[in-house]
Amino acid sequence: MSDEEGSKPETTPPGPGPAGAGTPAEAPRTDGSSSPEEMNVGELVFEITDRATVLIREEIELAKTEVTEKLNRLLQGSVTAIAAGVFVLLALAMIMHGIAWLLDDLFFENNIWAGFLIEAAFFLLIAAGAGLYAWRAFKRGAPPTPDMAIEEAKEIRAAFNGEESSR
Repeated sequence: MSDEEGSKPETTPPGPGPAGAGTPAEAPRTDGSSSPEEMNVGELVFEITDRATVLIREEIELAKTEVTEKLNRLLQGSVTAIAAGVFVLLALAMIMHGIAWLLDDLFFENNIWAGFLIEAAFFLLIAAGAGLYAWRAFKRGAPPTPDMAIEEAKEIRAAFNGEESSR
């Protein structure tokens, strides 16, 4: 039993020291401390898998961020379009009120209608500016596709295809 107890270097944690060096239980080093020439095949496969996983996660995060930005632009455009609609309704109310005073002036010679029409024109200018802003926001945000992530994935695919064809 003393021989069995004395031969327990496999239970020691693997590391860069002599006790764990070269054993199959040694964990691959992904911190870049060893060059690929010093790694065995298992460590290289683990390193490639780990890096590919990180790359895929970063690409997914990029796509999420890009879609979130575009959806925020669409939301901002929607809110601005609603505000433009409110100003159009206010302008219509002013125009209708102005027409009423115009009719009064035509028949009774008062000049009050001009103020209502100027105010309505002002509301229409605000609505036109907000509508233009909303249209531009929709144009920038739609459709919400992750263009940068797709382009990056195409570049990665081309890089992999280029490496395979050069071997």
